[in-house]
Amino acid sequence: MLSEKINQTSEESPQRHLPNLPISTIWLISFGFLGVQMAFSLQSSNMGRIFQTIGADPTNLGFFFILPPLAGLVVQPIVGYLSDRTWMPRLGRRIPYLLVGAIVAVIVMCLLPNAGSFGFSSMVALAFGAVTILFMDVSSNVAMQPFKMMVGDMVNEEQKGFAYSIQSFLSNSGAVLASIFPFLLTMIGVSNSAPKGVVPQSVVISFYVGAAVLIICSLFTVFKVKEYTPEEYAAYHGISKESNKERVSVFGLLKDAPKVFWTVTLVQLFCWMGFQYLWTYGTGAIAANVWNTSDPSSAAFQTAGNWFGILSAIQSIAAVVWSLVLSRVPNDKHKLAYSISLLLGGIGFGSVFFIHSQGALVISFILIGIAWAAMMTFPFTMLTNALSGKNMGTYLGLFNGSICLPQIIASCLSFVLFPVIGSSMPAMILLSGIFLVAGALCVPIIKETYAR
Repeated sequence: MLSEKINQTSEESPQRHLPNLPISTIWLISFGFLGVQMAFSLQSSNMGRIFQTIGADPTNLGFFFILPPLAGLVVQPIVGYLSDRTWMPRLGRRIPYLLVGAIVAVIVMCLLPNAGSFGFSSMVALAFGAVTILFMDVSSNVAMQPFKMMVGDMVNEEQKGFAYSIQSFLSNSGAVLASIFPFLLTMIGVSNSAPKGVVPQSVVISFYVGAAVLIICSLFTVFKVKEYTPEEYAAYHGISKESNKERVSVFGLLKDAPKVFWTVTLVQLFCWMGFQYLWTYGTGAIAANVWNTSDPSSAAFQTAGNWFGILSAIQSIAAVVWSLVLSRVPNDKHKLAYSISLLLGGIGFGSVFFIHSQGALVISFILIGIAWAAMMTFPFTMLTNALSGKNMGTYLGLFNGSICLPQIIASCLSFVLFPVIGSSMPAMILLSGIFLVAGALCVPIIKETYAR
């Protein structure tokens, strides 16, 4: 049966004739993504809080948020290139990198929230935190990218939109769990305050739990998913077995990239700049607007940090629900759904600037979650549909630049923008809304193509 399928695929359109996978297999390919996204969500929803708690000047927060995307910009193309050329009989092509990344990420997750607990001076604690967050993002990126690549490797174009929607669903489910942990731990009596310069135990224990979930979920995918052998992969994708072993130039690949690579990248530029400011200034914006404080050592600021976690969970729940809606959107309606989702997210971001009610922010973050679901689903669906199997991992690694570069640009711009707007964190979130609307307006220029 397998040989018959392979013979058919070598004569026809490669991606269109990858075999249909059982729904259970599609879920298993992405199951570990739940754990990886827990790590990213704990990082993104708590970074601003952690660094301000251990003594960072709000004006210089952007510096700490440059390091993670910088790591992803370098690491993910390398992982893609190397994994295209890797084959381990028992583990496969992508899974060895997933396993190594997950193990390192677990170690670093246990170190990061303790940056202020080792008796270091404020300066040394900040430096330790910066190095730790760099290694956490490197390892998380190494663990995350294989999940996206396996969908590109194994799922045909008819099922790919569904597969990335499931990945979005699991991703946001992990984000929900990560975001509510500090709040839930506080409710059951874990301390949400600590001496000046020390991160509260509610945050520290949340990272420990996230580390445990990350390794468990990743091992589930490691043991349950069997990647295609090099022979099967080559036949299903209509390429030679040796093609992925050829040396390639990054600049050559970028030159030959399908047009959708560049048009989606423009949309990504605005979207990821917007979310970078949410992660950097979200806690401070809510503390200023709702709790009327900017003092990181105050109980009110830490309460605002917990509430930002709850709002992040609400955002993720909205994204979970919306990703299931998007999984039913036909291919010819992708751009319309993408644009509408980003527009609603822009409205959500902009509303944060005007809202001073704790409860009303729930609506804002539901709208932000809708945009997040679309960002997790459509870009990779559109890109992988346009690619053959040749250099799939390398292209996906390079495409990660459309996520990392906007974050780096946003962080660098923050050194100028933040003082210009009066050091107002709510105003930075308003700027995020403008970016999302700009992204929505750019969606119509995307030209979708399909590999043949």
